[in-house]
Amino acid sequence: MNGVLVVAYLSAGVLFIRSLAGLSRQDTAAQGNELGMVGMAVAVAVAMVTWILGAHDPAASELHLRGVGLAMLAGAIGVGFFIGAGLARRVEMTGMPELVAVLHSFVGLAAVLVGFSSYLHPHGVSTDEVAKVVHEVEVWVGVAVGAITFTGSIIAWGKLKGTISGKPLLLPGRHALNFLVAAAIIGGAVPFVQGGAPNGVWLLVGMTVLASLIGIHLVMAIGGADMPVVVSLLNSYSGWAAAAAGFMLSNDLLIVTGALVGSSGTILSIIMCRAMNRSILSVVFGGFGTGDAKPSTASAAITGEVREMKADEVAEALMQARQVIIIPGYGMAVSRAQSAVNELTRSLKERGVTVRFAIHPVAGRLPGHMNVLLAEAGVHYDIVLEMEHINADFPQTDVVLVIGANDIVNPGALTDPSSSIYGMPVLECWKAKLTVVLKRGMAAGYAGVENPLFTLEGTRMLFGDAKKSIDALVAAVRK
Repeated sequence: MNGVLVVAYLSAGVLFIRSLAGLSRQDTAAQGNELGMVGMAVAVAVAMVTWILGAHDPAASELHLRGVGLAMLAGAIGVGFFIGAGLARRVEMTGMPELVAVLHSFVGLAAVLVGFSSYLHPHGVSTDEVAKVVHEVEVWVGVAVGAITFTGSIIAWGKLKGTISGKPLLLPGRHALNFLVAAAIIGGAVPFVQGGAPNGVWLLVGMTVLASLIGIHLVMAIGGADMPVVVSLLNSYSGWAAAAAGFMLSNDLLIVTGALVGSSGTILSIIMCRAMNRSILSVVFGGFGTGDAKPSTASAAITGEVREMKADEVAEALMQARQVIIIPGYGMAVSRAQSAVNELTRSLKERGVTVRFAIHPVAGRLPGHMNVLLAEAGVHYDIVLEMEHINADFPQTDVVLVIGANDIVNPGALTDPSSSIYGMPVLECWKAKLTVVLKRGMAAGYAGVENPLFTLEGTRMLFGDAKKSIDALVAAVRK
């Protein structure tokens, strides 16, 4: 039977690896999701079988072994399945970033609970002194990472949902404060390993509180424009928390799965940081993208005239154009305009206009948010290009449509050293012959930074709900 379990573990691990490989490309993402679901089903089944086989205790009654224990396990899986399926079916694409953040918090909380359970009831742990020390270090690290992931993800969820302000909380001496708390967590491992219950339990509780507080502080210090990177980083944390839980439970599959999630999340965070000219260390230690900048003076740059265009005028400009680039942002997700955008793309292509999409690494509130929306609407992935592949084409572009995007097209990121987003590469749409920005009003973006793009000579504003505006453009083009 052990051989069958090993093969099942290996099969699930291979499926997860193939799933990640599939998710790396838009044309294979659907297959990657399917492989991941199959792998998770195998993992759950293996976990159940392993528990049943490992639960045999000569002192335990047959009723408890085959009845109550199995019923509780099946019930927990069933409840989790229906809750997860219900949330996934009901959530809108605009709420997907919040859902991902909440799911990350569940992983962190699970690691904390597993750590306490493993410490209080160390089943299967060798009585050897070295093995005991290793196990307690695993518990300490697992609980610390889990607590940081849990509270950090909750704060990220609040920021993405809007219940917590997207502005960074910059406490005086915050870096020194983070260092002191981290030193206390690391230093506390020594008396924890040397001591025993009940002192060890109280040390573990104290460390959990400190780790929870530093998780809150790290994410609170991060500005709204950088939340997609934070979500990616928390994804990495959740993977390492799961791997730590796997070490505590001596579960090879959980270790492999957690390592895959942790490493892929770390790689994605590094890629996004490089694309945004940020340092991964500044992300890890909080205050990422904020520095100690003075209040931005960007508001002085938007005192010029805002020029407005009507839908029929924009449609005429689109039909006269040869090259059109569309820049989607979170406003497109809020108004659910992606299907209308696809219709506009088709209508323009039928008239011989070349239409492409420009995607910024942090467009929306989640890595790949805009890619998923466009794929859902049926936009072919061949015309969806990342920032580094299309930024040089704006000077040769006739019309750029900016749909609900703000911070990612802010020229202040390149020209205003006092701006909180200074240094972040942006889509340089203002270099096109005409830039049309679709917005409800003149409000600042999620980072709270005013955008001088709106008053540039080549910029026009098309005010209103993005979906209604796009629908009007489609009707005008077809007419």
